[in-house]
Amino acid sequence: MTPEARDPAESDETLTDVLRRHFLFSALDELQKTRLLAHVHRRHFDSGEHLFMQDSEARVFFLLLSGAIKLYRVSADGQEKIMRFIRPGQSFAEGVMFMDKPRYPVHGQAIEPGTLASIESAAFLDVLRASFDTCRAVMAQMTRRIQDHWDEIEALTLQNSRYRMVHYLLGLVPEGRRGRVRVELPTYKAMIAAQLAMTPETFSRELRALSDAHLIEVHGRMVDIVDPGALLQHMAHCTPDERSP
Repeated sequence: MTPEARDPAESDETLTDVLRRHFLFSALDELQKTRLLAHVHRRHFDSGEHLFMQDSEARVFFLLLSGAIKLYRVSADGQEKIMRFIRPGQSFAEGVMFMDKPRYPVHGQAIEPGTLASIESAAFLDVLRASFDTCRAVMAQMTRRIQDHWDEIEALTLQNSRYRMVHYLLGLVPEGRRGRVRVELPTYKAMIAAQLAMTPETFSRELRALSDAHLIEVHGRMVDIVDPGALLQHMAHCTPDERSP
């Protein structure tokens, strides 16, 4: 994967808009964002392409603009474990830049063709060094992100399959959205089932149960959440009795 030649008139405005909305960049002032844009590169990737391999040197982190990416590890017996799916608008590998010797802790592979922005870690760290207030704001946002990951781990390890399904669907809802909302599953249902530690049959059964309860409507990879608040209340009442593989 190589950087695409950048045409400022074509790409900078879009990248600026994306950066302005993302938590890593929302704390930066306009001058800091302008300086950082010189170190942001737009890249295209194909389905199946590896963006990086586990333990390879990490000089950049990423912001997905379109397509879909999986982060995974391979066990000693050759089994693939999906750690996370990346959707457009999400960043990944940003925490690696704070390591003494930054290396990617997972493999990153495209599962659909798309475009991403790669941000040079050294340039971003320079911005943080120049402003304590900016650094503190970014760290506060990253701490919140870490808490979200702990919630994901709890859902995957301590909760039943219904809870995991609802938690996952609610995680697809844009922050602040109210009322009926349509979300898109980022990849094939079987791959999402693997991430949620379910069999494909259990995944389909849980979707069907939520649909029968008139909480969601499924249209292929598109899922209409009738009322996120009602779905959240349903999650709160999930019990261990509903646990299934």
